[in-house]
This record gives sequence, structure tokens and C-alpha cells, in this order.
Amino acid sequence: MSDMPRPTARDFDPEVLRLFDQYVHGDIDRRGFLSGTARIAGGMAAATGLLAMLAPQFAAAQQVKPDDPRIATSHLDFDSPDGYGKARGYLARPARSDGKLPVVLVIHENRGLNPHIEDVARRLAVANFIAFAPDALFPLGGYPGDEDKARAEFAKLDQAKSKQDFLAAARFAKKLDGGNGRLGVVGFCWGGGMSHWLATQLSDLDAAAPFYGPAPAPEEAKQVKAELLVVLAETDERVNATWPPYEAALKAAKLKYAVYQPDGTQHGFHNDTTPRYDAAAAREAWKRTLALFERTLR
Repeated sequence: MSDMPRPTARDFDPEVLRLFDQYVHGDIDRRGFLSGTARIAGGMAAATGLLAMLAPQFAAAQQVKPDDPRIATSHLDFDSPDGYGKARGYLARPARSDGKLPVVLVIHENRGLNPHIEDVARRLAVANFIAFAPDALFPLGGYPGDEDKARAEFAKLDQAKSKQDFLAAARFAKKLDGGNGRLGVVGFCWGGGMSHWLATQLSDLDAAAPFYGPAPAPEEAKQVKAELLVVLAETDERVNATWPPYEAALKAAKLKYAVYQPDGTQHGFHNDTTPRYDAAAAREAWKRTLALFERTLR
């Protein structure tokens, strides 16, 4: 492994980060990112190098190895009759437990169940939770092992069916062997939006921690029963624009929620595989997430 320090968001022109956010979320394609970045960086070769620097480094960021003796992992299939019919998720749980444990649904970004999200599930298992991470791409063959291919496949999903798959996943997770009957959800980007949506759909969801996910329509807020921890980045124009009207609706409904929006952060700051990662903010966001789950799910 190289001893060179990993790049951070501060090493990139803000306009390059804005273009990268558009690229990651499908607003522009690879060519659009490269051509836009080339004008800033001074050429196509420099733009290609910047894209490589921004790409996820899964191995370098892994915190809990799949064969860690503290945990047990497996893949489980479940039925989703109102969605794609069959779905699959990654299960991570403590290798030993003295009693029943809370269950947390872990929802990925818009690339499916990649190695980073599997690692997040394992982190929850180490923290003495049962974690279940469904793969929205399972109906299309599963995460393809390449982020660009995953993003392209993700765009082909029927979002209505995917929503039903995650509703089915939540119901399946709540009944997992060894679970205590309480359920939380944490999701990132697309998964943050899905976490918000599940909180409007599941009256028996106990807690939700959506990380920089678009908020639902304000009129849906009154349906929320779960306690929320809403994690936002400082620089995230697309997502942040959805939050104020939804927060006003949460306040009007007198619902229990908290917001964590650390200064100087970019969309995706919890994802430690890319330069947008902010170590201090990510640690604090995760600390608050675990505290929410400890308080509401134990």
C-alpha cells in the first residue's frame, strides 16, 4: 500500500467536485465530466487523472474484513411480490450474542450493494447489531463489480418496483432470527432518500438515519413515526434544497428529529472510499447514528 496521503476534497477545485457530483448522480455522463473538467484542469489527460483520483478505493478504506472472527456474514434471499419478485441482501451479525439484538437495514447509494456498503453493514455487526443490506441491483444481476457499470445498470431499474423491494426487505429484516423485533434504517444518498421514504411508509419503524438523501414531499411528513437523525453535507445543493420544506412539515407535525450538518463537508462525506470523505465529520455522524440506534432499538 502506498505511503502517500490520500487526497481530500480540499485538493480539488470546487467546480470539479460539482461536476463529479453531477456525474455520480447521472446528470452528466463520463464524457461530460471529462470535457468539463478538462477546461478547468488544462487538458483531457489531467481530467482523466482527476477522475481516477476521485474513484472509490474500496480496499484502502475497508474497516472490518469479511472474515473478521467477531462477526458472521451471509447472503439471504427474500420474496418481494409487489416489487421484482425476488430480492437478495447481505447479512452481517455478531458471531456470538447473549440475547436478541436490534436489526438495522443498510441502504446503498445509486450503485447497488458495493464493497463499501457491505463494510458499513459489518461495522454495525461489530457494534452488536444485526445488519441487513439489500441490493437493488439483484434483479438485474447484482452489483457488477464496477462503479460505472453499476451506475448504468441502476438507471435501468423500475423505481416503483425497487421501493417495494425495500419495503419487503424491511419487513423481512424485522423478522430475522435473533432480532428483538425493533428496526432501524440507515442509508446514503439514494439510500438516504429511500430511508426517508421508508419512514413515511412503515408505522413500526423505530428509527431512521438518512445521510444526504432527498427528502420526501412535505405532505408525507405527518406519516412518520420513527425518530429521525437527518445527516446533511454543507455543500450539497441538490439534496439540501429539499430539506427546509420537509423540516417545516416535521416541526408542524411535532415529530422527533435531529439534524447534523457539519461545516466544510461535501455530499458523500461519510463514504471513506473517496476524497469527499471527511474523517472527523464521518466519525461524529456515525457516533450519533449509533447513539440513535442504541436509544431507540435496544
